[in-house]
Amino acid sequence: MLRWRGLNDVPTSWGRSVITIGVFDGVHRGHQKLIGRAVTVARDQGLPSVLVTFDPHPSEVIRPGQHPAQLTTLARRADLVAQLGVSALCVLPFTPELARMPADEFAHEVLVERLHAAVVLVGDNFTFGRGAQGDTALLRRLGQRFGFVTEGFGLITDTGEPSAITYSSTYIRSCIDSGDVALAAQALGRPHRLEGVVVRGDRRGRELGFPTANLASPQFAAVPADGIYACWFVQGQRRLAAAVSVGTNPTFSGRQRTVEAYVLDVDEDFYGHHVALDFVARLRGMERFDSMEALVEEMTRDVARTRELLLE
Repeated sequence: MLRWRGLNDVPTSWGRSVITIGVFDGVHRGHQKLIGRAVTVARDQGLPSVLVTFDPHPSEVIRPGQHPAQLTTLARRADLVAQLGVSALCVLPFTPELARMPADEFAHEVLVERLHAAVVLVGDNFTFGRGAQGDTALLRRLGQRFGFVTEGFGLITDTGEPSAITYSSTYIRSCIDSGDVALAAQALGRPHRLEGVVVRGDRRGRELGFPTANLASPQFAAVPADGIYACWFVQGQRRLAAAVSVGTNPTFSGRQRTVEAYVLDVDEDFYGHHVALDFVARLRGMERFDSMEALVEEMTRDVARTRELLLE
């Protein structure tokens, strides 16, 4: 898959293409249907497919301080999109200037002049242009003027019925925020992943017999609710079972929220490595214990439950 950052990276020789546009945070099952449709249309017409996305998230520019929790890093998004068969990924830096661009100017400069759109596929709730003035209906009219076809794509639900849960990034964030990582995985089509670099902690886990890798995640990352989780600990091509604590460690009167992974059956220092946690199940909420013995007993049960869920 070709990867471009900004329109200046698009080759001047680039021909007509089938385009889909959106933030695509999470690349969830609804996104996958839309992207899959774009790839199919492109193949049927003998054209390349281009996915256009934005970085940073538009909310960070339009409503500073209201950035939604991020389900996927940009690099993770690119990898997931590549797996779906997209020919090229075009990341548009979302700047104040882009936010002020009128909808018809966006369609002409981005879709026509630079990407040479033959077909544009978007979700039915897609908006674009200054003040979100553009919608699917306007895009269809602009397509008639500029020479491309617009196809709107309805939101995907868990059963296909209008009354069912709609797969959206907002819904998935709410699942993660409540700690229901199983429901989030159902909507994503895979476990929710939290990435980051392993940093030094207070080494209290090692003293208790459960040495942990402490994850420093990106600023806006979607971190699940406080609790204990069964996760896959991913480092490169390795996938290891881990019991993960998210929270402030109330037994030790902690104040800072941390993400600590006890990797099963591995005695290894992961300090400084970039790793990922795939959240499979929530084992319990965060609790305060009256003694170290009680805490260790519960941690032993957490590890056993993680082993049962992931390895047996």
